[in-house]
Amino acid sequence: MNLEKTSVETDKNNEQNVVELKNLHIRYDTDDAKVYAVNGISIKLKKQSTLGLVGETGAGKTTTVLSLLKLVPNPPGKITEGEILVNGRDVMKMTSEELQSMRGKEISMIFQDPMTSLNPVMTVGDQIAESILLHEDVNKKEAYERAKEMLKTVGISADRAGEYPHQFSGGMKQRVVIAIALACHPSILIADEPTTALDVTIQAQVLDLMNGLKEEYHTSMIMITHDLGIVAKTCDEVAVMYSGRIVEQGTLREVFERTKHPYTEGLFNSLPNINDRTAKLKPIAGLTPDPTILPEGCSFADRCQYVSDACRKGAPKEKWFSDTHMVACTAYENPTFHIEKEDKK
Repeated sequence: MNLEKTSVETDKNNEQNVVELKNLHIRYDTDDAKVYAVNGISIKLKKQSTLGLVGETGAGKTTTVLSLLKLVPNPPGKITEGEILVNGRDVMKMTSEELQSMRGKEISMIFQDPMTSLNPVMTVGDQIAESILLHEDVNKKEAYERAKEMLKTVGISADRAGEYPHQFSGGMKQRVVIAIALACHPSILIADEPTTALDVTIQAQVLDLMNGLKEEYHTSMIMITHDLGIVAKTCDEVAVMYSGRIVEQGTLREVFERTKHPYTEGLFNSLPNINDRTAKLKPIAGLTPDPTILPEGCSFADRCQYVSDACRKGAPKEKWFSDTHMVACTAYENPTFHIEKEDKK
């Protein structure tokens, strides 16, 4: 796979972390059981960089980023432990007014389904202007003119500001959602699988648009996806999630070229081999564990080809291979253990 980006090369001023999650635990309490969605996440997002949050459906990716906006639905969701810092401020200690000011102004989110993200009875211009009116000291006319400018920024004619969402294609709707998210020039952008509902050609256009706008507005971004191709195209750093935990994280090149965790290896081995069209896919065996009854040891143990008795006895410890590359895997207690990832360039 061609890596179009390398690890971020920034000066000391840009090394500031705009997002920090420290030992975050989130649980959903239902009538039937307790769902352990996020189990000790610790990640950092550097200024003007893009972090890819990768994992299967149900890994806890969306719940993790919703915590940054304090939008985990409560009930049934509950942040039981941890610290959430956005631009150095503790989200858990913010008042309702401070949270409302932060959402959309400092940090915005692009949801994965543009079809349901837009209000069907409001024009797209009014929906963009609404965000501007909430956070900027402007009148309705000024907000609407800025909304038309944002439409042009995302490649849509300003003349279409008076149209409704049903008059736009899926790709155009996603562009409108991006315009809303960027209308107040937030310093942090969360993109929750923003191309899932789009065909491949439109996906590429939307990703190119997001990358360009990120550079233009000097925005930091968290990209949630299960698509490793999107990660390669957009991300500087990668955090791989499994059962509510980070199992591997590092720069794009470290995770892609020096893969350390068996789960990450499985994700790469599940990709088609473009050099050998007769080669069969190698899916990861088994299923993710029930989040209401997580195992005592490694959550990936039942699916792992390298599993040993030690893996089932306790949570795997973090092992750092560099200042940026971490893996949580019991197998590395054996100093000779390593993974040979297939080359599928």
